[in-house]
Amino acid sequence: MSPRLLLADPHAAADALTFAGRTRPLGDGAVRLRASRGVLVMTAAPLSPRGLFDRTPTVLAMRILPADPELECDIVVDAAALAPAEGSASALELPDTALSAPWAGVSPPRGGWKPSGALAASVLATRAQFGIAAVAEAMPVDPGEDVVREVRAAVWGEPDAALADLPLGTAFAAFALGFIAGEETATVFENGPWTRVTLDRGHVLVRGPARVGLTEVRATGAR
Repeated sequence: MSPRLLLADPHAAADALTFAGRTRPLGDGAVRLRASRGVLVMTAAPLSPRGLFDRTPTVLAMRILPADPELECDIVVDAAALAPAEGSASALELPDTALSAPWAGVSPPRGGWKPSGALAASVLATRAQFGIAAVAEAMPVDPGEDVVREVRAAVWGEPDAALADLPLGTAFAAFALGFIAGEETATVFENGPWTRVTLDRGHVLVRGPARVGLTEVRATGAR
């Protein structure tokens, strides 16, 4: 029998599959699964650098779900390999082989976060759509992998004034992972080199210089 990931209920199991499915076309398609004390933390990297001179920012997406109280794990797997388990609507089958993802070796802090501002979900959605259009416009015909990464790094790594100078990729991660819904206001936290943007459906974490001077919610349009 394949190893299993035991969630608290069928809703949590379905939620985990939804998150995994959304990570597949983003980044390297890997997802980190950390569980203890009845909580499962799922983390993916929609954006992360590959190599010393890669300018792509480290942008992580995190979803927290209730899990079986006895579940203890910390592994990285192929998101596409997670599947519903036979005989249990609250369990997922895990692949037999784990992955090694460089971004998973640098974990955001668990505590010590300090509030530093707020961002409207509508601003995140608008800036994500702007970035998607910018990437498409800048991409040449039949680009190779190196060109694709260079274009994505240039667009998503750019500090964005509407996001209080966080990388534009922050908005991309929130949008692509389905964290944006309605007229919600996201809370922004800081801890050392990490910044966390928290929405009801998940968190986006950015590793880089500490951000200061985040303003209150602002509305903005496309450039």
